Amino acid sequence: TIYSESTPNPSVLKFVSNKKLVDVIFEFNSIEEAKISPFATALFKFPFIKSIFIDKNYVSITKFDVVEWGEITLELRTFIKSYIEDKKEIVKENAVKKLGKTTNQLDKAFEKLDDTSKEIINILEQHIRPAVASDGGNIEFESYNSDTKLVRVVLQGACSGCPSSTFTLKNGIENMLKEILGDRVSKVEAVNG
Repeated sequence: TIYSESTPNPSVLKFVSNKKLVDVIFEFNSIEEAKISPFATALFKFPFIKSIFIDKNYVSITKFDVVEWGEITLELRTFIKSYIEDKKEIVKENAVKKLGKTTNQLDKAFEKLDDTSKEIINILEQHIRPAVASDGGNIEFESYNSDTKLVRVVLQGACSGCPSSTFTLKNGIENMLKEILGDRVSKVEAVNG
């Protein structure tokens, strides 16, 4: 089954499946980026789709403002349901490796980081990611500068461009990191919003 959920971002709708779609997160902002995903490529054939975010058991779709959700939700839900029922490929077999998202690749990248960056990633994973995932989005660590104490993150899915993301970033994420890490963090900013 597939059902749709609204998100805090009025441009994004979350389509939840009772079947697992992917093992890792994928985000596609164009049909060009979506080449590694037959599913996303097929979705981009709908002219009103701006971006696609795929997580374990859902896909968040960002639409252009040329249509209202009421006009397209049933069509998208039916398409997604048929695609999954037909057991069509969601992402190509080599997609995870190609994007550097295998467990081994991610572990190696993590080990190269300084201790504060590792702590920030762990806090994001444990405390922040579950909350933003329930809203159809994701947050990824981008960088930490120990001199300026600036943390940069990437907002994905429903979080990207969401009207409430600035509030969430400042009052949720930044406050939590400051509380846990003290004076090691002074500011959190999103590189894409």
